[in-house]
Amino acid sequence: MTMQTPTGNPVPLPGGLPDPAQLAQLANAFFSAPPGGVGALHQPGAPQIAAGSGATGGVPGALPAAAPALASVSNLAPPGSPLAGPGGTGTGVPGLTLPQGRVPGANLLPGAPTHVLSLGNRAPALAPHAAAQNGLPDQAVSVLPALEPRAGGAALGVPKQGGASASPFYFLDDALRAGSPAAAHVATQYDAPALHADPRAFGLPTQDDLRDLLPLHREGLRANDARDLHPAQSSHYALDEARAAAHPRDQARTAPFAAVRAPFDVDAVRRDFPILAERVNGRPLVWLDNAATTHKPRAVIERLAYFYEHENSNIHRAAHTLAGRATDAYEQARETVQRFIGAASPDEIVFVRGTTEAINLIAKSWGEENVGPGDEIVVSHLEHHANIVPWQQLAARKGATLRVIPVDESGQVRLDECRKLFNERTKIAAVTQVSNALGTVVPVAQIVQMAHAVGAKALVDGAQSISHLRVDVRALDADFFVFSGHKIYGPTGIGVVYGKREVLETMPPWQGGGNMIADVTFERTLFQPPPARFEAGTGNIADAVGLGAALDYVTRIGIENIARYEHDLLAYATSVLAPVPGVRLVGTARDKASVLSFVLRGYQTEEVGRALSEEGIAVRSGHHCAQPILRRFGLEATVRPSLAFYNTCDEVDALVSVVRRLAARRG
Repeated sequence: MTMQTPTGNPVPLPGGLPDPAQLAQLANAFFSAPPGGVGALHQPGAPQIAAGSGATGGVPGALPAAAPALASVSNLAPPGSPLAGPGGTGTGVPGLTLPQGRVPGANLLPGAPTHVLSLGNRAPALAPHAAAQNGLPDQAVSVLPALEPRAGGAALGVPKQGGASASPFYFLDDALRAGSPAAAHVATQYDAPALHADPRAFGLPTQDDLRDLLPLHREGLRANDARDLHPAQSSHYALDEARAAAHPRDQARTAPFAAVRAPFDVDAVRRDFPILAERVNGRPLVWLDNAATTHKPRAVIERLAYFYEHENSNIHRAAHTLAGRATDAYEQARETVQRFIGAASPDEIVFVRGTTEAINLIAKSWGEENVGPGDEIVVSHLEHHANIVPWQQLAARKGATLRVIPVDESGQVRLDECRKLFNERTKIAAVTQVSNALGTVVPVAQIVQMAHAVGAKALVDGAQSISHLRVDVRALDADFFVFSGHKIYGPTGIGVVYGKREVLETMPPWQGGGNMIADVTFERTLFQPPPARFEAGTGNIADAVGLGAALDYVTRIGIENIARYEHDLLAYATSVLAPVPGVRLVGTARDKASVLSFVLRGYQTEEVGRALSEEGIAVRSGHHCAQPILRRFGLEATVRPSLAFYNTCDEVDALVSVVRRLAARRG
């Protein structure tokens, strides 16, 4: 290969390197390749490049058709210089400046073209502060300056490695699982050890290079010494090891590295949700209606698209390939739910349309068999209508009584009064874990114990808790746990009933049809064991698969990280909304999730809702399908902002600004 001198004479480039035009052509081909595709990169004479996706969800996007003609003003190296690379002072392609961290598929690139020059300004980042979600130390995020938290686990993390065949470089792992043409190419180009990310591929220093730069590095520190200091886990984080060697006696007083609070990059999370770029009434969308439904990350959207493009079929029994793919995807989603909530077996997971259908299934199957005249059903004053009406209907049919756990002035259940409700006539207690109207976190574990103490069953409504709290159904010891997929960033129309296996096996089917039968004659029918017994007809296959993708996404971020961030955001929102003149917060329990119900003096709730909507702010105004608890506080409706982990303090400020303006008008 040659290049032209100023006189026009061709001169061979050292080592046969491509000229700048070909470099630019290759870069554009790489970043515009379709999901999982590599065909566009296989040009005659061009180097072979294995394509993978870097976004959480795993599909690269395309660069703008025309890249900027000028290099970044901060790119101190001239076009064509070997210093103009990701580890130097530019992008590595003359005339090309990537909008770093914002192009899908470019998330593993440095966050700024001058990241090496900014090293002096990033000294605080050298302190250990984050544990990767896959159990590995988060060196890339903690040490490498200006690197967006995608290569490590500080914000989004990477999936836990499932064995020797799993790739810690999660976008390659996704490609290998996808069954796309890229999978075979990646498999032939890379063996298992080569799948580990090498920082030199991005022009970044290696782990050993970084250790040599750190002032606390001790030459005598050995890997075995570090493992001795951390018997629970081997930390490869340089500062952690150095401090352990310098101050071994302090180890007993030092929190484990994995317990150190990780930073939460809300901007990185927001980029995973395409709808958050929407504009409403000319203003950026502020979605504060998460208790009604949550938005979907790109990982879920793309998983649904992939199902319909490559796997769509009815499940079970068919011998053809697509039926096998669809069945595998559906049952894998069931296993994902099982792991996420800590169930003992996938057979304890029943797919339904949502929480409402889940409670109706239990009332009409278990309830019809076990509740009789004179029996009692316990619910709380906080319940959603979906956890009142089915039990009310059952009690009316059976001659049973509905008993209600009262709440105090803060909106928390009164456990002292709750104990008085349980007796030998109690058959089941059905209580919410988090109130959808007030945000109160109910001490359901204690209520479950009270129910079991008198031989009753316990159902926990987790519709509002599943996206905010760690759920472990075996630790909770609930007989039933129910939730909806759309409340935890999954599709609508899919929900879950968890039931202890020994309880599900005693329950008759509540619907009849296909899929739930073992054998049918005109004289009698034999039913399948759970969970198939309760899944009559063609289920919502694609959305079950989408729910699995949503739970995987939440797992990568970490539910504890989400809970901490949302707790801080709720505390901030409460502190700025409560002092607004005329605002009355409804539901002030000490233990709350991300709900802020309020009323504003001089305004109907729908007026406040409309005023907020005019500014692009979405909240719920009304009774929230929880009229009994609102009437407990003398109200028929409230304004209900509800927060999620993609909301920000700026969005809270926008809400409060509108409320202040309204308050000033009729103050």
